[in-house]
Formats: sequence, structure tokens, C-alpha cells
Amino acid sequence: MDDGYAVFLLLGVVLVLIDGQLIYRSGRGYMNRAYGDPEAAKSMTGLATVLFHLVVLGLLSIVSTFDVETGDPVKNVVVKLGVVLLLLALVHAVTMVILGRIRDRQIQQQLADEMAEEHRQFETQRAVPTQEVRAEPVVTRPEPVDPKVR
Repeated sequence: MDDGYAVFLLLGVVLVLIDGQLIYRSGRGYMNRAYGDPEAAKSMTGLATVLFHLVVLGLLSIVSTFDVETGDPVKNVVVKLGVVLLLLALVHAVTMVILGRIRDRQIQQQLADEMAEEHRQFETQRAVPTQEVRAEPVVTRPEPVDPKVR
């Protein structure tokens, strides 16, 4: 096995694991504010982090198979790491967008639940009927015609 290949894989895996931990730790606090439940935030962030690791490690393994010939083994590793870093940045950004959308949906759901609860409380306090009030149709009858008047 080529030493450059092993160095590339080792550095790539270390970079992926470091970035994954950053996403996990930052994402947990970010999602905790939206969920309010630390366990739910931990679970959602954990799922997103696992997805991040799988995608980036898969890309790392694909990039490791490409041959780069710069004439210098160190430059070969640097070029491959540069590609991996660009891919890592892209996947990191996508992961942050996904966490942001999950957080926004959760906050919207909480607001909708709060508004529904406030509406229920308003109806209870004002004794507003919950069913529609039906009005009976007004039927007008023609006045009888007096046969004497003509």
C-alpha cells in the first residue's frame, strides 16, 4: 500500500470526524432551543450527524481511488485533501441547511400549537359556542287579498 494513500485516508477520516463532532455539538444546542426537549434535540442532531458522516466518508472513499499525478507524492496528497475539504465544506453547508429547516418546522409547529391553545382558552373564557348557530329561514306569506276591494 502506498504511504501517500494511507496518509490521505488517515487525514481525511480525522477531518471528517472533527467536523462531524462540531456539527453534533453545535447542532444540539441549536436544536435544543427549537425542541425544548434535550432528548429530542439530541436524537435529531444525532441522525443528521450520522447522515453527514456516511455521506462524507463515502465521498472520501471515492476520492481516494482517483489518481493525481503532480510528480510529488506530497503534492498528490495535498491535492486530494483539497478536494476532500471542498466536499466537506459543501456537505457541512447542506447539513446546516437541513438542521435549519428542521428547526424552522419545529418552531412553526410550536407556534401553531400555542395559537390553537390560546384560541381554545378564548372560546372557553368568552363562552363562545363551538358549533355554528343556525338561523331559521324567515318565510313571508302574502297578505290575503280582500275580494271586496277591486
